Amino acid sequence: MQAKVVFTPSGRRGSFPLGTPLLKAAWELGVDVASICGGRGLCGRCQVLCSEGNFPKHGIVSKAEHLSPPNLAEQEHGKRRNAPLAPGRRLSCQAIIQGDLAIDVPPESQVHRQVVRKDADQRDIRLDPSIRLCLVEVREAELRDARSDLARLQDALRDQWNLDGLSCGLPVLAGLQAALREGGWTVTAAVHLEREIIALWPGFKERICGLAVDLGSTTIAAHLCDLSSGEVLCSQGMMNPQIRFGEDLMSRVSHLMLHPEDSGQMTRAVRDALNELAAQASSEAGVSQQDILSLVFVCNPVMHHLLLGLNPTELGGAPFALAVDEAQYIAARDLDIQAHPGALAYVLPCIAGHVGADTAGVLLAERPQDRDGANLVVDIGTNAELVLGGRRRLLACSSPTGPAFEGAQVSCGQRAAPGAIERVRIHRQTLDVRVKVIGSDLWSDHPGFEESLPGVGVTGICGSGIIEALVEMHRAGILGGDGALSGALADRTDRLIREGRTWAFILHRGRCLISVTQNDVRQIQLAKAALYAGAKLLMDRLGVASVDSIRLAGAFGSHIDLKYAMALGLVPDCPLDQAAPAGNAAGAGARIALLNCQSRSEIERLARDIEKIETAIEPKFQQYFVEAMAIPHNTDPFPSLAAAFPPAPPPSPATPRPKTRRRRARGASKG
Repeated sequence: MQAKVVFTPSGRRGSFPLGTPLLKAAWELGVDVASICGGRGLCGRCQVLCSEGNFPKHGIVSKAEHLSPPNLAEQEHGKRRNAPLAPGRRLSCQAIIQGDLAIDVPPESQVHRQVVRKDADQRDIRLDPSIRLCLVEVREAELRDARSDLARLQDALRDQWNLDGLSCGLPVLAGLQAALREGGWTVTAAVHLEREIIALWPGFKERICGLAVDLGSTTIAAHLCDLSSGEVLCSQGMMNPQIRFGEDLMSRVSHLMLHPEDSGQMTRAVRDALNELAAQASSEAGVSQQDILSLVFVCNPVMHHLLLGLNPTELGGAPFALAVDEAQYIAARDLDIQAHPGALAYVLPCIAGHVGADTAGVLLAERPQDRDGANLVVDIGTNAELVLGGRRRLLACSSPTGPAFEGAQVSCGQRAAPGAIERVRIHRQTLDVRVKVIGSDLWSDHPGFEESLPGVGVTGICGSGIIEALVEMHRAGILGGDGALSGALADRTDRLIREGRTWAFILHRGRCLISVTQNDVRQIQLAKAALYAGAKLLMDRLGVASVDSIRLAGAFGSHIDLKYAMALGLVPDCPLDQAAPAGNAAGAGARIALLNCQSRSEIERLARDIEKIETAIEPKFQQYFVEAMAIPHNTDPFPSLAAAFPPAPPPSPATPRPKTRRRRARGASKG
């Protein structure tokens, strides 16, 4: 009998005979699980977690009892390390498959952690934080002055800082008298928006910090900033632990529709991750978490609701109603965030049911509202949010691209991590392939390429790599404009191989065989057609036939070669010198809102005024979607692209390769 096993966050899955060690199954699928003891249960590096529940997307019910009970080696591991395995953790080298499983591989068990490429972009931000520090000298209590200590503090802030009518919460009141006396009646007050005293320290407090968080469905990035200088003290990123509930947003919403009792678990998972990031950033920056007084969050609508503890299932179907769309001020302690007791969190407003606070952050960073013309801004993740317009008018929509651009639903796909192909070039005449891999500065045909990836090798292909592969295959005549893989060139190269009734093209032979299949092409076509169709709807509504500029935001969008994205038909034609990556624009927007309180009122107004288009009810969406399935497009011209990136000439006739070349061993190394 066979059991289905799904590994997250990689998304790799397969069927294995009952009795197979879990670590062996992981390695056979190319899942990144560490082990330095050869599977003898000694090192403890291969720890995994069984995710229990019903996973309809994968067609399995995963239970802890679908693994063999913990054995002596696992029990002894806890004694040797003087710490037992954490609840639910198993050593994958000792756990035996006895039924269907969903297995989460935590970051510390991965040989090569995902590259969360969300460092803080350099931005000019006018420093005007919502919290200011005020050093005040308070008149000492005496018998002839009947005022309370709070009243005298408020008077001092009025007289010395022109701050009148400040409120004060119970957490500050609880330490007020001790702080005044410890500081010799000199204290530093943290004042929020000139309305409320949220923290108090005896004497002089030099620095407080804020945390700007881009809470994505796949990755979470946090930037710890000095609120006095605006300096980014530390940036940290990690995978969103909710991936075990579904690779994309709708998978998680579907999971909650079937298992509403898991809503609390999903909220707890993301809040725990935020606390872990805050602790890591504070430790690396050499500050205390108690110094964090302000937090800002940008996130898509589903993550927005889960962060706040709201059920997002209404977002799973029309009319895609948000529980709340306005910006929120919330005590950090109410979100279970470990920071200063008086810390406040600000969540940017959502724009529409599937256009969230992350898009609001992108608008703050990229500012199409300050430019003339038709400016297209696209934030690409497991869902694509698009904004088009300029100074006079802005429109927004979302398109259901799914997780294909992040490696899911692609046979050799993976997220951006060491070993993933991110660049591809195909020789027009010989059809030989050169690839570049995350973790190495060398192309595969350079001397020392294999040695530059010790212990890693080429493990898969990420989103930017699959886009370049399809465009290069199209330009080489391997892939038709309709997306069909052709076997017409099979006599010229041993890289074209039969796969049932279709063909596949081999990009790399090594420890893993990396190829592009017909199904891979279809998955990317579906994703890119959805995005392009959304852009066309916005162009129609704005009344323009072309766009003047394009900015691609998000971790994926920031690492695409724009001319390849355009050549695939991912985005409309545009002068290439006006098309550029936007970096982590959502995260930059979060930092802007953290460091400049005026930007908050601006984005709240903009979110109300922006025109929303719901692609699900637009009658032309299906037509535009079908037309955009072609590479680059069935009808739309790309004159700017053709001028800067002309189509490759057809290959000249060449002598077919000897048939013997096609019988090379599958494990043989070839670039």
